[in-house]
Amino acid sequence: MTMNNNHIFKEKLLERKKEIIKILDDITNEIKELSCDDVCDEGDEATSAMDSGRKQQIYLKLKEELNEIEVALKKIEEGTYGICEMCEEPINKERLLVKPYAKYCIICRELIEKEGKNKK
Repeated sequence: MTMNNNHIFKEKLLERKKEIIKILDDITNEIKELSCDDVCDEGDEATSAMDSGRKQQIYLKLKEELNEIEVALKKIEEGTYGICEMCEEPINKERLLVKPYAKYCIICRELIEKEGKNKK
């Protein structure tokens, strides 16, 4: 990956990072607001717990994405961005435009997914 393209990916990564941090803050505040203090009855409590559970799942997924973004930004700084962690070949630019924190090229990603399905 040439250095002159990295600024495009860095901007995309930083923009997404900012979005995620805002969403995480919003979810944190919503979960706090859903505390049992506001709950009127058992039905409300159950609904509140389900909402909270869904929000926590979303929160964890976003935290995972945020960590992947941090790794990608570090790779840009180190000059290793855009290299597949499995085969060490360059990751297709189109793939990086769609998922700028991709760790693997398409071929390796498919191999990993097939392995995961075979293990189940």
